[in-house]
Amino acid sequence: MDHSHHMGMSYMDSNSTTQPSHYHPATSASHSHGGGDSNMMMMPMTFYFGFKNVELLFSGLVINTAGEMAGAFVAVFLLAMFYEGLKIARESLLRKSQVSIRYNSMPVPGPNGTILMETHKTVGQQMLSFPHLLQTVLHIIQVVISYFLMLIFMTYNGYLCIAVAAGAGTGYFLFSWKKAVVVDITEHCH
Repeated sequence: MDHSHHMGMSYMDSNSTTQPSHYHPATSASHSHGGGDSNMMMMPMTFYFGFKNVELLFSGLVINTAGEMAGAFVAVFLLAMFYEGLKIARESLLRKSQVSIRYNSMPVPGPNGTILMETHKTVGQQMLSFPHLLQTVLHIIQVVISYFLMLIFMTYNGYLCIAVAAGAGTGYFLFSWKKAVVVDITEHCH
């Protein structure tokens, strides 16, 4: 493979000095290693702080002004917060939807040759049920949002990366404190 088209490539914009100095050529449909493609666009390969010509997830969604970047920052921040809230909500729904509880007792050796009965609780859920269908749909939404956040971070735009991290941190702070920690007092290996 000829990678000579990577050498000495830099992006110079006379209107902005905040663009990264190292871009990686890519086409909108696929990555080309052969060169000679006239539909080349430049993709940043290092972190940078800029707001001109920043594509956000879709080719038609391009940030070109400071106001657009501020709006994108808020939207990405809220999306990352929502992602953290969704994870906690799914856990809560799962606990509420557990339908069958079965208690199993088993003999265990006790002190001085006695036999004690130890009880374990088994919780299950039915596959063909509304709670499981809801969990499945929420899981799909969670996966799609997580990939969107990953792709946003991979723009290497510092503002958008900060929005992802700050939104996820804020969401965790706001939602996970309600997360119940269940401690089984019969569990001996802590």
